[in-house]
Amino acid sequence: MEPRSRSFYLLAAFFGCFVLFLYGPIITIGILSFQGPGGGLTFPMNGVSLHWFYNLFEQQAVGDFWGSFRRSLILGLMVMVTTVALSMMGGLAFRNRFAGANLLFYLVISSLVIPSILISLGVGLIFNIVDWEVHWSTSGFGAQLTWTLPFGILIMFAVFNRFDKAYEEAARDLGASWWQTIRHVVLPIIAPSLIGVALFGFTLSYDEFARTLLTSGSRNTLPLEIFGMTTNVTTPVLYALGTLTTVFSLLIILTFLCVAYWLRRRSQRHGSDAGQGMI
Repeated sequence: MEPRSRSFYLLAAFFGCFVLFLYGPIITIGILSFQGPGGGLTFPMNGVSLHWFYNLFEQQAVGDFWGSFRRSLILGLMVMVTTVALSMMGGLAFRNRFAGANLLFYLVISSLVIPSILISLGVGLIFNIVDWEVHWSTSGFGAQLTWTLPFGILIMFAVFNRFDKAYEEAARDLGASWWQTIRHVVLPIIAPSLIGVALFGFTLSYDEFARTLLTSGSRNTLPLEIFGMTTNVTTPVLYALGTLTTVFSLLIILTFLCVAYWLRRRSQRHGSDAGQGMI
């Protein structure tokens, strides 16, 4: 076995520092959330307990934890479903050339290069001009779609760029209708990619701050609520909230990965059964 070169150890050390920089704050917040009842917001810890996690479920003098969490969850699900549906339809539409396709494509992805706070300001001003209520479920929903939809469409472009149209042609040759071809051929093949788009849509919406800042109205989402509490809450209950939301995000990712794994196994099992049937 050849000895490791000096460059290997330098790169390994650099990568280790990068991982520590990336996950160090999350680990620190997780540790501090287990402070004792008399603990503060910094080290050293004053005892170890679950006191601040229990405190989350009690009446708070400042902040609306569960109301803001509920709004973020509902908004994330709304954005996720809409992003998946529009991204898939956009991917199907752009498989064929049509007038104005390039202009429409650049209009869709242009919001990625515009500062998020300007998007939030613009959407809020439009709702005020037309005398519509600025609310997290309307203006906030629209502002977040300008962030999630371009990612979803770009993913579906890559998926359909590699999609073999021979599967669809074979289904139509066997008498399948357009909808049957989409339902029984296209959707099962691109299902893992749709799960990825859904995960993108939900997670980007769930923790979005800038595009929701001026479009949520009087009801904060969870990121806005946490930001507002940083100037008022002086106990580790804020860290406990951060730990719980991090665990929730990881559970969402794990759920999507399990669904993707189940769909892959199901597809492989059906393919094996079909092969045995042909034999």
